[in-house]
Amino acid sequence: MDNLQHFHRTNYCGTLRMEDVGKTVSLCGWVQRQRDLGGLIFVDLRDRTGLIQLSFDDGTDKAIFEKASSLRSEYVIAATGLVRERESKTNKIPTGDIEVYVTELRLLAKAETPPFEIVENSNANDMLRLKYRYLDLRRPDMQHAIATRHRVTKIARDYFDEQGFLEIETPMLTKSTPEGARDYLVPSRVHPGKFYALPQSPQQYKQLLMLSGFDRYMQIARCFRDEDLRADRQPEFTQIDLEMSFVNEDDVMTIQEGFLKRVFHEVLNVEVQTPFLRMPWREAMDRFGSDKPDLRFGFEIQNISDLVQNSGFKVFAEPVANGGSVRLINVNGHAADFPRKKIDKLAEFVKTYKAKGLAWARLHNGEVTSSYQKFLTDEENRAILECANAQDGDLILIVGDAKDEVVFASLGALRCECAKQLGILDPMDFKFLWVTEFPMFEYSEEENRYVAMHHPFTAPMDEDIDKLETDKKNCRAKAYDIVLNGTELGGGSIRISVPETQEAMFRALGFTDEDAMERFGHLINAFKFGAPPHGGLAYGLDRLCMLMAGADSIRDVIAFPKVQNASEPMTNCPDVVEQKQLDDLSIAITKLEQEPSEA
Repeated sequence: MDNLQHFHRTNYCGTLRMEDVGKTVSLCGWVQRQRDLGGLIFVDLRDRTGLIQLSFDDGTDKAIFEKASSLRSEYVIAATGLVRERESKTNKIPTGDIEVYVTELRLLAKAETPPFEIVENSNANDMLRLKYRYLDLRRPDMQHAIATRHRVTKIARDYFDEQGFLEIETPMLTKSTPEGARDYLVPSRVHPGKFYALPQSPQQYKQLLMLSGFDRYMQIARCFRDEDLRADRQPEFTQIDLEMSFVNEDDVMTIQEGFLKRVFHEVLNVEVQTPFLRMPWREAMDRFGSDKPDLRFGFEIQNISDLVQNSGFKVFAEPVANGGSVRLINVNGHAADFPRKKIDKLAEFVKTYKAKGLAWARLHNGEVTSSYQKFLTDEENRAILECANAQDGDLILIVGDAKDEVVFASLGALRCECAKQLGILDPMDFKFLWVTEFPMFEYSEEENRYVAMHHPFTAPMDEDIDKLETDKKNCRAKAYDIVLNGTELGGGSIRISVPETQEAMFRALGFTDEDAMERFGHLINAFKFGAPPHGGLAYGLDRLCMLMAGADSIRDVIAFPKVQNASEPMTNCPDVVEQKQLDDLSIAITKLEQEPSEA
């Protein structure tokens, strides 16, 4: 095996072009493939910038030619040679006009046959890719995704530095304050029986920094939440975390719009139009059934409760009578794309969102077929079609339920599913939206009480302060989310800066004075010494990079992600530890749970 002594890499593989013809270059990388044509050998060499063709012929030194003939995929090599124009060019790679005629070749490491081919858009099983993540990361699309993440992070630091923000680190070992997702706990050896918590966010610390006089804070912050996973969730994740003093909602939003405009221009060469559209939470739910609506297509929700509440059709009348609603979407112009079998599958789809079923009407070739029309009067049927602004070629889909949240969740997901099946979602069509005026509270069936929709430090809207303790259902917050194409990129709020309001908020959440002081005493005491008005926002860096890289999951923009059961297949963590480690921490394991599924 050779070494790199007296060898100096001069170029990356994917950076060479026609203007480099005639230069002598030195390259390092992995063999993508080798083609031995007898008296002619071609080797595709790969590094993180791309591919370049190396060539060897009967004029090549015999020892070098023999070494080249022994090369196999994923061997690690270094080569020096002359850049020259290729006889047989290709437009499949940026370096397709040139090649390097090798005069020196070093074999640095051999490789076994990998468990899957190292190519772009691999169809290898996800678990296999994650088990051999270091190989998966060699693939060009994965390298592009990780490089995109680096660029987004660098631009964030540069932009917010230019806007006067200071990057300040906050602790990773913190106090557990159970209110929201479950904490990851870290046992203390020095304080037996006591635990640190890994931060779910730097929320309290960044507010304390505002009280400390650092009026603009940012951090690329690692956060941890012990919660069930899905495509855009991981147990450990990264936020671009921000906080500002002496600001209102408009100030925060303007700064963020400037950042997004810049990052999309510099990374994707996409010009983002500002200011972004703003929409109150109530309107977003009524029109799209979601607080993170995708605005790239229509199919908006219409409320037909008043049209069917007195009908003889119980499927429509009873939900309204029980305090719920009946609503529809019109999949405009696509009736032909949804024959009966597909509609039946859509009915099964909405049941996953707790809907009891799906009513439909299909307008095709001048005829109306429907699952419900025979149960309604002609006038009621006409009124529904008029409300939907239905035309020939349209498909009307209706859901009713005694709980509005079921109707919203079902139709909100259904409109997106229809758009997905129709293939009308352009990943390069970026539709930004601020969703504002969120509810201050949401009712938790599990806890049988109102809990903070965001967190206990979010300020109520000025006109709703008196509703904090008396009308939680209708109390709105100075909270805002930035949404892109149906994904929440980030969320934030103006914070409570008045001690009396914070105390009222704790009471509204059911905390006694003692509870509040035990959990948040450090914050309560700090506010006694002069708190500036402040607010902020945190982006999910993983989600932002996922959308910018065109990936389907945040796994694809995280170097070493976890799977759905929060384990990592490559290192097999979490794992058991030695008894001595447990003894040092005064921990006894009383029961070993069955291993959860990796699905």
